[in-house]
Amino acid sequence: MRGRNTLTRTLVVSDIHGCYAKWIDLLRKVEFKPKADRLIILGDYVDRGLQSREVVDHIIRLVQDGEAIALRGNHDQRFMEWVTLNNTLHDTKFVEHGGLQTINSYCQSKYSLADILKPGVLEQAKALIRKNYRAHIQFIDSLPLYYEDDYHIYVHAGLNPFYKTWKEQPERDFIWIRDAFVRQPTVVDKMVVFGHSKTVDIQGTGDIWFGGDKIGIDGGCAYGLQLNCLEITLDQDQVSYYNFSV
Repeated sequence: MRGRNTLTRTLVVSDIHGCYAKWIDLLRKVEFKPKADRLIILGDYVDRGLQSREVVDHIIRLVQDGEAIALRGNHDQRFMEWVTLNNTLHDTKFVEHGGLQTINSYCQSKYSLADILKPGVLEQAKALIRKNYRAHIQFIDSLPLYYEDDYHIYVHAGLNPFYKTWKEQPERDFIWIRDAFVRQPTVVDKMVVFGHSKTVDIQGTGDIWFGGDKIGIDGGCAYGLQLNCLEITLDQDQVSYYNFSV
């Protein structure tokens, strides 16, 4: 997808991971103005936090009202695959990586890990979500893998530096790549804004990481750290950045 930066502010958030209260607090802190600001959300709406259902529901409303651009993250992809496929490997990976909290959010339940491993429980939860939240699954399935404007490429995980034409990289790289992107220079002439890799693992703090040709914004909210918002402003081709966090 490609669009022109014609708004006064671009606000970028990533890796909300079910942290609904912090998400709402962050929108208030940045004084988000739906008719004036462009809001870009880089994926990972579910897992680990306690309110994945509420986060996805809110993101859907924002996108449908034309107030946000939402991309797909690897956790969103895994949730969609878990709920739509009958695959033991998907089941295991989903539950191991924060999916239990997502199940409890969608089923309005309080399953423990021991509960969810009992025969039939996981299948019942999956069937309930399929029945009651088909719109959520269809929404996640429809989400693009990147967004581009005149100065930036926005993506959940990153760009594979071994592909000179970045749009030709495997779809998996957009939502899963990590060190190969973070630790090497990009091959594009625009700043890449990404989530997925926690900034605390890159620089030792949860603040936004400015890495020269790339900007990492995953503050590790689901791990008890912070939820970041990168504010981008453009004044006569001069790009400025500011960091908000809660």
